[in-house]
Formats: sequence, structure tokens, C-alpha cells
Amino acid sequence: MTRKSVLGALASIAGPDRKKDIVRLGMVRDLEVRGRVATFAVSIPRPGGTFANTLVARCQEAVRSAHGPDVEVRVRVTARKGAKSPLQLGTRHLVAVASGKGGVGKSTVAANLAVALAQQGFRTGLVDTDIYGPSVPTMFGVENEKPRVNRNRKIVPLERYGVRLLSMGLLVDAAQAVIWRGPMVSSAVRQFLGDAEWGELDVMILDLPPGTGDIQLTIVQTVSLSGAVIVSTPQRVALADARKGVAMFQQVNVPVLGIIENMAYFTPPDMPGRRYHLFGEGGARKLADEVSVPFLGEVPIEQRLRESGDEGTPIVIAAPKSTSAKAFTAAANQVVSAVADHADAQTAAPEIVYR
Repeated sequence: MTRKSVLGALASIAGPDRKKDIVRLGMVRDLEVRGRVATFAVSIPRPGGTFANTLVARCQEAVRSAHGPDVEVRVRVTARKGAKSPLQLGTRHLVAVASGKGGVGKSTVAANLAVALAQQGFRTGLVDTDIYGPSVPTMFGVENEKPRVNRNRKIVPLERYGVRLLSMGLLVDAAQAVIWRGPMVSSAVRQFLGDAEWGELDVMILDLPPGTGDIQLTIVQTVSLSGAVIVSTPQRVALADARKGVAMFQQVNVPVLGIIENMAYFTPPDMPGRRYHLFGEGGARKLADEVSVPFLGEVPIEQRLRESGDEGTPIVIAAPKSTSAKAFTAAANQVVSAVADHADAQTAAPEIVYR
């Protein structure tokens, strides 16, 4: 019995709205597995009612069905009111995708994570906060489209593949350079987050520019991030900057949900059993171990991945059975679990325990 297997068993229990399970809704907290004993809490919006009254028995039954009748399942049900972002966004969780340096495929990762989450039923938004080099419009095939402004003078994000999108690349001509100083960039990011009609979202992915400068600090100070995903390639020069990115988020008390290694290896199409580690082997995995954060997986170098980005169709849509698409989907699943694990740290209201 492992944490993963227990979460898998609990995922069979539908939440109060019956649209998502209690794991995807982030209701399972403080899960510990020791031998044949599983201990966890389930946080629900409100006490009372049939759902709350039968929840403990249903959790015990689900875990024992998966692991045997001798398993001890200790469940406590809690009622908790979630804290809202300072901007009063309708978003439940905000996840930053960051990198220490450019050119590691961070926007590719952000785009595919967002679509993978949307495919799982989560209401998902994606904000491209790279003001100087926006990539999201190209990756979603919306370079020639413009968001409209509603009667409340708020920007209405575009929507593609179930993901609501906003990027500076949608607001300026593609051939026009954005020559702004730091305060203007920070102001634009604040408008993207606070002056847009996002509606109710389950998760918003923030595609950050590389580095640890003004935009990153603006976002941390403006909204309450549920966590950050760090993207790196295996070579030492990228890993050194990725380490700084991890340190930055840790210093501002933002949980690092994990590190994902992009361009991990190349497999020739006519030699499916071979792997060539062009930029080094296992560097991001080693870094994750050194800084004690989860490793979210390896994304290989695939021609189809590059083509899908240029064509405006993320690979989880264009080639869902490809190795890259499977890696992104697996990483999205881990992000969901990691956000649930860190949810207590993002909630300021006191916990009320009842039987």
C-alpha cells in the first residue's frame, strides 16, 4: 500500500457535485501511509447532509476494496473555508511554470500541462506573462485573433482546447517589439490577472518568463500561488539556473510542486529501443533529489512535439499517444496531487473537526 495507490482508491469517490472525485477536488489532505495503516483528512465545504455523514464509511470501503479487509483506514472529516486570492479571482489554484533560463521549453510545458488539465475536466486558464517574448498565441494557433472587451471594460480571454488564454502576443502586432521598463511590465501582468473576465476556474497556469526578476516578484506579491513547476534541460548550465529558480520560490514561501526535465533524450524513429542523451542524462532528476522536491518526469526530443507547437495544436491534442504527450499527462496528474498535498498551506481559515 502506497500513497499513490490510496489516492487511486479514493479517486473512485465522487465529490458533492458528482462531477469530479474527491482527489481531483483537492479534498484529501495530510495523507500518510505506514505499513497497512492509512491516515488522512477529507475537507468538505460544509458539514451535515448525506455526503458528509457517509463519507468516512465510503473512504474506508474504497481503500479496503483496493488493498484488502485488514487495512486500517483512519479518516477525519473537516470543514474548511478556503482563502481567496487578493485579486478576488474565481480561480481555486494558481500554478506558476518557471525556468531559470530561456530556451528550455517552458512555454511548451505550460501549454501542454494546461490542455492536459482541461482534458481531465478542470476549468483551466493560461496566462502568458512573458511580455517580451510571448509564445502562447503561436502554440494555440491564435496569432491573428484579438480578445474583446466586455461592457464592464474587462478583457475576455480567448478559449482553445478547453483552456482560456491571455497573452501580450494577442494585444500587440507580432512584428512589434515591446520596449518597456520593469514597472510597466509589472502593471501589464497585474491587468492580465485582475482586469480580465476569467470566470470560475479550477486552476490557472502562469507561464512565467525566464529568470527571477520583476515579473516573478510581482506575481508572488499579487496573488496567492498554490505552487510552482520548474522546467529544465539536463545540461549543467540549465540546471544551475533551475536551482536558483527553486531557491527563489522557496524564499517567498511558494511550494515547488516539482521539476520536469525537457529535451531529456532522443529516440530515432527507426530505432525505438535506443535513447541518445544529447544534453546529458538525469540532471533534473538529480537536482530534484538534491533540493528535496518531486521529479515530474522526462519529456523527450520529438519532431512531432516541435511541429505541434508550430502548428498551434499542443501535442496532448495532436498526438495523444506519443511519448511526449504521455509525459505531459503524467506530469499534470502529479501536479494535481501535489497541489492537493500543499492545499493546507494555502488556506488561512481555521479547521473545524466534527464527527
